[in-house]
This record gives sequence, C-alpha cells and structure tokens, in this order.
Amino acid sequence: MQDVIVSFKNLYYRYHDHLSSTSPSSLSLDNISFSVNKGDILGIIGPNGAGKSTLFRCMLGLLEDYDGEIAIFGHDIRKDRRVLREIGYIPQQRSFDQTFPATVQEIVSLGITDESKSKQRVDSAIRTVELYAQKDRRISELSGGQQQRVLVAKALVNDSQLLILDEPTTSIDVETQNKFYSLIKTLNQRKKVTILWSSHDLDSINKLANKLICINRNIIFQGNTHEFFANSELLKMYSESIMQAHMLMHLDQK
Repeated sequence: MQDVIVSFKNLYYRYHDHLSSTSPSSLSLDNISFSVNKGDILGIIGPNGAGKSTLFRCMLGLLEDYDGEIAIFGHDIRKDRRVLREIGYIPQQRSFDQTFPATVQEIVSLGITDESKSKQRVDSAIRTVELYAQKDRRISELSGGQQQRVLVAKALVNDSQLLILDEPTTSIDVETQNKFYSLIKTLNQRKKVTILWSSHDLDSINKLANKLICINRNIIFQGNTHEFFANSELLKMYSESIMQAHMLMHLDQK
C-alpha cells in the first residue's frame, strides 16, 4: 500500500467580495477531493482563475477560512501547523532587486527551521542544486535560472520531502526551463521527493508528471498523465476552457 503524503477532502473556498458573498462566481474551489502518494509528481493544470494558486495557498496555511479538510503526512494542517514546516515551496519566478545584498548562502539559510544543523543543511542544499561554487555570490549577480535554483535549495534546506511548485518557470528562457525540469526530475528519482506542480507547460507536464489533476474550480480530470493526453475530448475541453478564461480576462480589463 502506497503512503499518502497529501489529501484533500471536500475542499471549498469562496472569495468574498463587496458585491455579493454568496455569488457562485466567487466560489474558487468547489468540492475538491484527491490524494497524492509518496514519490508522485502531480501536474496540476487549468486556465487562469481555475483555483490552482488558491489550492496551494490553502495547503500552505495562508488561507484558513476554507471548508473541508487538508492533511499532510497524515496531519490535519489546521490542527497541527508544525507539519507546514516540512513543505518546500517554490513560487513563480520573480526578478531580484539588483541592489539586494544577500548571498546565495544567506538566502538559503532563511529557510532553516532547525538551527542546530543549519550550516550542514545549507551546504547540502546548495550542493544539491549545483551552486556551491557560487555560495558567496550575491543573489542579484546570478542568472534567472541560477536564482530559481537558489529558491529550490531554500525549499530543500530542511530535507523537505514535499515540494510545491507554482508555475516555477514563468518568464525564464527555454534552456533554463529544461535545466530546472532536469533538477526536479533528479530530486524526485534520487531523493524520492513528492512534487505538486502547477503549470501551463503541458509538454513538460506530459513528460515528467506521472499523475495529473485538471481543475476549473472543480475537478475536471484526475488520474494518470498519459490517460489525459491520450483523450482527445479532454484535450479539446481543456483548450476551450483556456480560451474562455482568456476572453473573460480580456473583457474584465476593458
């Protein structure tokens, strides 16, 4: 029997706005239930506004007013928030201020929760992402891909066995993306790190993720990745939902 690392049970989340607190349009997550097994790379896809980032924010304890249950390593996160320390989180790529003085080593150290092993863990995490030669360089001096690898090291510094990736390769070039994906694959295969990965990069999801969830507020599909990409009707439905979300976003901006 496989170990369940993360489980969502009947998860609902509603953003309340000034117009209506009961409008169906404000429901961001609608009855989300699924589980993630140890060693999975779970790709999470869906149009903009589908609730992917909201799902992660609930999971990270940043949003607490949800209905339903989220369990990580068997612990309900609202009853035992200590389990949140065991999650590594990598957000969308953001540029660092070129005047920011912190070094690679200092940035990675910010992720430490157990000071007794800080030096050892920081060095180990930096070696894992192959940046040890740059450990004393300022973060602003590194390339976009190297900066993203620093964030991976920071996420791994507590020996995290669970990583959340929220569109981590946005705004970086294809070569850098491929290097990042190679690192993620290595972490999963060699260190058995379980990964939840939100992305619009369907080609990479298809190549790397063994499981897939497609959501648009509720779950459209959950199962093995190859089953989704082999189903022309599901792919058509996904493409149509992307187009509709893009049109709605365009109308909202007018």
